[in-house]
Amino acid sequence: MLEEKFRCPWCLKSESYIRYHDEEWGVPVHDDRVHFEFLVLEGAQAGLSWSTILNKRAGYHKNFAAFDPQKVARFTQARIEKILKDPGIVRNRLKVQATVNNAKRFLEVQKEFGSFDNYIWGFVGGRPIINKRKTLKNIPAITRESDALSKDLIKRGFKFVGSTVIYAHMQACGLVNDHLIQCHRFKETHLLR
Repeated sequence: MLEEKFRCPWCLKSESYIRYHDEEWGVPVHDDRVHFEFLVLEGAQAGLSWSTILNKRAGYHKNFAAFDPQKVARFTQARIEKILKDPGIVRNRLKVQATVNNAKRFLEVQKEFGSFDNYIWGFVGGRPIINKRKTLKNIPAITRESDALSKDLIKRGFKFVGSTVIYAHMQACGLVNDHLIQCHRFKETHLLR
């Protein structure tokens, strides 16, 4: 078992969940491929548990060209049909098609802003929003910033990017720090920008 420290209670279901919490969740991301990965995974999660997606992460990595948006944007209908046969992912046709669509839209954002990172961090003023939450019930499902980002992504043609999905992306990629203040990762991620 991993070392005993206070952690956000949502991650205590499994060692893989704890590792994700301790190593990734809330760490500011400035790598476009990682942003694309989390857009894919968060979109796939819609209506499901995050643990389900974590357990299928390797399947997504394999089926979606290691999250290379240029390659995914070129996927054909035949490739989509092949992916839909793999139990290593959530076999939802709309979500898989949305991933290919979103790869194309992602490339458009990169072209317009120089990188997806430049674009997305603009919604939080270029710096993580540091929240000081004491309990899980203090963490909202959406915020003003996630609403604005979601609306802009939808306007640009992205799919499966509602405000709840986008707030989860913002949390995962460190645009907001929603570790509880007593969590050992709160200060650690707060110092990362």
